[in-house]
Amino acid sequence: MTVVGLDDTDSRERGMCTTYVARTIADRLERTGASVSRLVLVRLNPAVEYKTRGNAALAIHTDCEPELALEIAHDRLEALAETADERTQPGLVVADHDPDEAPGDVSRFARRAIGTHLERTDATALIDRHDYRSWHSGNGRGRIGALAAVGAWRELEDWSFEHISYRESERWGTPREVDAESVFAAADRGYPAVWDTVDREEGETVCVPNAPGPILYGIRGDDPDAVREVAARIEGEPVAASRLFVTNQGTDAHLREGRLEDVRDGRAYRLDGRVASEPETRRGGHVFVTLEGTGDDGESDERPTLECAAFEPTKRFRDRVRALRVGDRLTVCGEVSRGTLKLEKFALRELVDRERVTPTCPDCGRRMESAGRDQGYRCRDCKTSATEKETVPLERDLEEGWYEVPPCARRHVAKPLVRGGFDAPTHPER
Repeated sequence: MTVVGLDDTDSRERGMCTTYVARTIADRLERTGASVSRLVLVRLNPAVEYKTRGNAALAIHTDCEPELALEIAHDRLEALAETADERTQPGLVVADHDPDEAPGDVSRFARRAIGTHLERTDATALIDRHDYRSWHSGNGRGRIGALAAVGAWRELEDWSFEHISYRESERWGTPREVDAESVFAAADRGYPAVWDTVDREEGETVCVPNAPGPILYGIRGDDPDAVREVAARIEGEPVAASRLFVTNQGTDAHLREGRLEDVRDGRAYRLDGRVASEPETRRGGHVFVTLEGTGDDGESDERPTLECAAFEPTKRFRDRVRALRVGDRLTVCGEVSRGTLKLEKFALRELVDRERVTPTCPDCGRRMESAGRDQGYRCRDCKTSATEKETVPLERDLEEGWYEVPPCARRHVAKPLVRGGFDAPTHPER
């Protein structure tokens, strides 16, 4: 077997898509008589600053001879990669072993590429150590993702599927013609095995990209036949070609367990803590709340705090964050950037169901007033008094369980609640 890994062929402004390049390589390999067992789409660390859009690397598993595979892949990368964009630095790595037999250091490299930052020298050292064939353009940064794609199949355990349909080349750069009604109908038939096809609340066809490039739509789910069936039901402009990808999308592969005091920028975490501040809506509609560490007994301690944010594109998810109260115990998931965690989802583990308020006068039923610093409260009319605030039930708009951003705001690698496997009740967004 041979594994062909490639990365960094697209441009934010000029388009292209690494899945498209991988598809064309697979087609060429098959035309030589080789077989392709699968195409693997690996989403790498979403916090990497120099990524293009989704930070995807691709691997092609084939029985083609390594030298011929390198020649074909090199030809396609040189022809299709958007190297006119100086930020596009394509890379290619060809390994002559079975995908399941990637060396341990290469498979661990894949895990690190999904959760942390790596240098070009990290990749080149492994490429040289294992005598892998490789090629690159520009500074060679693309070989990081290409090598990660080679090692991912052995390292990762949770996989999903995406069926991608591509446009005719003469239509690239023009508005996509996709019948939205057919997309919503197909999405309803496929759900929940097929997910993140549409956002019903926002009325968006999530599977249809807005960026320039060759993709018409991509259908994601847990079953390969189900994603194909949904794609087949969508009406619109002609489909030039399509391909099924095995992928780590929707798996939370980027998250690492951590503690508030240990978080670092450029990584994504799953963290526990208590709400330490009332949620605050700031300019632009972004909602911020501060999380505080907890001790082993569940009580707040003096550990560092972390600001968490639900940004405007997360839409109605912000209302969930606004409904939090000081003292609520949470598990939060998201990427940390500039000292702030960008919320992807959170679990409400324990909610505050009582609050302390200014006491009510037992005679007239009106709220008392402060009698002065450390002097309790009193009713001016009835002359009644109380030494401290009273505790009353608190009506909440939330219940315990998981809450997530809507499909229109979900990162490729983030796991939607509908996939299951969570440790508390879920409230999935459709």
